[in-house]
Amino acid sequence: MTQPLKPIMLCGTAIVLLFIVSGCASSIYGWQVRTSSTPMASSFSPVNLGQEPVALFEAVASSGKGGNEVALSYYLESILQRLALDWKIVGPQEVVARVNRAGLTASYAIMRSEYGNSNILDREILRKLAAAIEVRYIFQPRLVEFTQTMTDRSSAPLFDVRLSQTRSSIMRLVLQLWDAETGELIWGSLAEATMQKEGVSQDPVYLQDISRVALGSIISDFMNRRTSSQYTPVNQFLNHLIEEAIPKEQKAEDK
Repeated sequence: MTQPLKPIMLCGTAIVLLFIVSGCASSIYGWQVRTSSTPMASSFSPVNLGQEPVALFEAVASSGKGGNEVALSYYLESILQRLALDWKIVGPQEVVARVNRAGLTASYAIMRSEYGNSNILDREILRKLAAAIEVRYIFQPRLVEFTQTMTDRSSAPLFDVRLSQTRSSIMRLVLQLWDAETGELIWGSLAEATMQKEGVSQDPVYLQDISRVALGSIISDFMNRRTSSQYTPVNQFLNHLIEEAIPKEQKAEDK
């Protein structure tokens, strides 16, 4: 009885190997970002950010999404360091340090809490914070939605082996630019991003990867004064933002 099983097991092993090779052959994400932005206020030009400092406030998350937003401002900082070399940027880590040194932590927390409910940064608190941070302009990110899913597409139950899996993420985020001196909302943008990948590992589509293309798309719109765009991997710069963030170990596994 054992002899007839050998060809079946060999055939099954061959199928498993075939799916593993094909699943790992592609190391490129499939992704798409659609943006929708407001026109800039007539009193402002992107050139101003090369003359007046801009602070990156820590991101705020919509209800039920808290915790996912923590690193968004740091991703934004790394993107701006690539795209806006002449801007005077005060990153989120330095923002927190200056706010704390000025004894304005409570005011900062109150403003963020009220912003979460009203989508408005209180002018008086904003002016105090901006004076302590020594900036005029403020970028405020907000995470609206983030989900990760992993779906088995094919498997070999006889061998208890997963052959192929679709990993995907969806993100919606908002980025606003405020004038701390006047309390004016200068500009705002919403990005809706989707990202997918086929494979056999347990790695999801990470928040960092989808965040970088979503934020990169928003900043690209900002710098080119676009009010709506659609970005895909055809945009090599944005695609490279993902590739450079993937650890070498993960790249090796995907090959």
